[in-house]
This record gives sequence, structure tokens and C-alpha cells, in this order.
Amino acid sequence: MLSAAQAPLRRYFALTALVLAALLGWYWHESRPIDLPSSPLADPRLQCVSYAPYYRDGYTPFKKDLKLTREEIATDLRSLAAVTRCVRTYSVDQGLDRVPEVARELGLTVLLGAWIGRDDDKNRHELERALEVANANADVVTMLIVGNEVLLRREQSPEAMGRWLEEARARSRVPVTYADVWEFWLRHRSALEPHVDRATIHILPYWEDRPQPIEAAIDHLVRIRTLARTLLTKPVVIGETGWPSAGRQREGAIPSRVNQARYVREFLALAERHGWQYNFIEAVDQPWKRWLEGTVGGHWGMLDTSLVPKFPLTGPIAERESFWPVLLWAGAGAALLLLMAAPRTASGRDHAWHALAGAVLGLIAMWQWEHARLAYRDAVEWSVLGAIGLASILVAARLAVAPRLPARSVALALRLLLFCAAVASVWLVVDGRYRDFPTALYLPLALFAWRRAWEVSAEERLWAWILFAFGLYRWLEEPGNGQALLWGLTAMTFARAIHAAHRRTTAAAKPIAQQ
Repeated sequence: MLSAAQAPLRRYFALTALVLAALLGWYWHESRPIDLPSSPLADPRLQCVSYAPYYRDGYTPFKKDLKLTREEIATDLRSLAAVTRCVRTYSVDQGLDRVPEVARELGLTVLLGAWIGRDDDKNRHELERALEVANANADVVTMLIVGNEVLLRREQSPEAMGRWLEEARARSRVPVTYADVWEFWLRHRSALEPHVDRATIHILPYWEDRPQPIEAAIDHLVRIRTLARTLLTKPVVIGETGWPSAGRQREGAIPSRVNQARYVREFLALAERHGWQYNFIEAVDQPWKRWLEGTVGGHWGMLDTSLVPKFPLTGPIAERESFWPVLLWAGAGAALLLLMAAPRTASGRDHAWHALAGAVLGLIAMWQWEHARLAYRDAVEWSVLGAIGLASILVAARLAVAPRLPARSVALALRLLLFCAAVASVWLVVDGRYRDFPTALYLPLALFAWRRAWEVSAEERLWAWILFAFGLYRWLEEPGNGQALLWGLTAMTFARAIHAAHRRTTAAAKPIAQQ
């Protein structure tokens, strides 16, 4: 039989094998090409995409001294000219007023944006410059967009926004519009519609108050556009639509490369058939948006930050290019844990257990690394979250090899990691809209903390209860969200392992106390 001191119980061994099979199965599924409808466009270029130059390191719209050079804009638009016939801008500040003249040279048209915010002095300067640029480049600028989601941000009243629009319309040589999410456009249509030539609405199924799964996303867009066309008298333009390629799942809406390609292709088929005017958000991934919207905010681009298209418009699409890295990570994890356990290995069953546990930890380490590259925003997050992930892997490996060794450093690390997990679980409930689920960081502990065999403190029991309760609540808030489910199971399993360890140590102490 398996020794309780040296190897896992049969059912624990089987459960870990099941986890490994699930991880391998998931990564295998992600490596398989998915057949999707191909784009119907005779010209493979999209009608229009949102352009922002802030994919570069250190570039953000909040950097007051940033001034784009003509060469930087030309580099960007040359790359975009291969995938689109038009670009939409959101401001004429920071050198973006040069976009129309560069676009002309490349055969592109422009939806020129004038940024409207709280500060009316800045608004005045922005509008004056936007009108000057639009009127001087009326052969390239097909529409002047005065304000973007201003009402959504509550930075102007509908009446004040109407006055800005009316002034722009009176002075502009090109059609004038205002852009906002569809609910705000329809809610305030009486204050906006008399002052525009077209109504520009944003329809983003992922960001809806009731997020739409990819299977229902296009039907949802059609319903909203039909509603807008019914209620509005001016021509309707879809000013923003799209799907993210990575980030936090919202209920049934899953960001992924395959889902992004599916949404774009299905939308293009409808837009081509019905002759819609549209603009995709966005041209290039915007890492700076991760500070505002979490990981998902930085991954809406048709191109990645190397200006390479993330997917073609025809043919099958796979989430990951190859399955071989998965096997390499699993194999490396198994080999390293076998080496770590070599001095204590007593039987072939021990070898099998250590190889199994190591393969699982190797795959979770790969998960952590891939998520870090997408999500971590600065040196602090790389240091803190990277340390948590590494410590979680190392503690789990130590428990897999020698669960009953009373190493003080391991006990301290496990206590700190439990505290971090409890804090993360609270934040996901208090402020979870833009936060990723930290499942990869704490799953190793959920799997291997059951083998812990030392005394549990009162503080640890409290943190475990917090982790359990908030993890359960987060899952129940989004019962159809697979990421929320996996986080809930991870949090609750980790917490239960701590309480189980407490019961074991308490039970073991009773005979001694009775003596």
C-alpha cells in the first residue's frame, strides 16, 4: 500500500491525474484550428478602424508633453493601409492633427475626432483646431466626430453637448456627428439629433450591462442597430464595434483570438450585405488601457503591438499556434520535480506521483507566464505578482515532495500566500469589473495544500474563511462565467485545505492532551 508519509492516497493521485488531463485537454483544444466563415470582402481591407498611436512604450493620451512626429504617424498608417481604407481618430492633440495629410498620401480617408471633456477652455481649443483641420482636408476627412462618449462619462450635459455640435455643424465643411454608446444616444436623442448630420453609435456586445456570449453577439448588434434606425431620423453609423482577444470573461462573453476573428468575420458579412457604415475598435492593441479597463482593455486591436495582424480574414483559426510548448512545459515540470524528490523517492509509485505533480505544476507555470505577458503593467506588478506565482509553485512542489517536513520557511510562505489570496478574493467582490481572476497564482496551493501537516494558526483560519466566502460569492455573481467558476473552486478548495489541516492537527493533539 501507499505510505501516508511518503505518497498520496489513491484517490488524491487520481484527482491530480484528472487535473493534468483537463489541462492537457484544454490546451489541445486551443491548438486545434476552428473553421470560421471567411470574410466576404472583395477588397480584404476593412472599412474603418480606430487609430491611436499609444501602443508604443511610454505613450499615453495623458502624457501632456507627448508630440507625435510625422514619421511616427506615417509608419503607423502605412501598416494600417494594408488592413483598412479609413482611420478614426479621437483628438487633434499631441500631433494627431497631422493624420489627414499623411492619410491622403496613402489613399486613406479619416473620421476626424475632436475630444470634448470637462474643461471648456480645452474643448474650445480642440474644436477650433479640429474645424481648421477638417475644413483644410475636406477631400480626406469624411466626417467630423465632435465628442466621444462624453455623456457616458458625464462630462457635459446633453444640452451643452448639443451647443458644441451646433457650432461645429455651422462652421464645418464636412458632415458632423457625435459618438456615444447606443443607450446614451437613444436616451438623449432629442437633445443631440437636431445638431448632427449622422448618429454615431457604439455597440460592443462584450461591454453591455448584460454581456453577450459570442454566439449571440451579432444578433444582439442587429437588434440594437435596428432599434436605433427605428428611433432616429438621421443616418446611423456604427462608430465602434469589435471583440477583445484576451482578458477577463464577463458572464458568457469570453475574450479570445478565435472569438475576435469570429466576431469580425460575421460582422463583415452583415455589413457588406446591408451596406452599413462602420468602424472597428481598434487598429492596434493599446497596453496603456490596461490601467483603465484591466487586461481586456489592451487587447481590442486588429494588429498586435508589433503591427502584425492577429488573425487572417479567411481560413481556420487556432487560439495557439502549436501544442509542443505545452508538452515542453509539462515535461520540464515533471523532470524538475523528479530531481527535487530524488533523495526521498522510495518506490516506483513515488516516481509516478512526482512526475504527475511536476507536469501539473509545469503547465500552471506556463499559464502564469502567458498571463503575465498579457496582463502585468509595470515593474511593481512583475515583481509582486511574479513573486506570488513563483512562491506558489515552489511551495506546492515542496508539499508534493515532502508534505510533513516542518520547514519554517515553507510554513511562512504558505501563510503569506493564503493572506494574498484572501485579499485578492475580497478585491474581486468589491471592485471586480476590470480585475482578472488570479486562478493561476493560487491553483497550485489549492491542489497541494491538502498535504500540509503542521499546525494552523487562528489568523490562517480567518483568512481561509474570507477566501472561501468571497470566492463563493464571486462565482455566484456570475454563475455562467467559466473563469469565475474556476476561481471559486480554487479559492474554496484552498480554504478547505487549510481547515482540513486544522482539523487533522487538532485531532492529533487530543490524545496527548488527554494523557
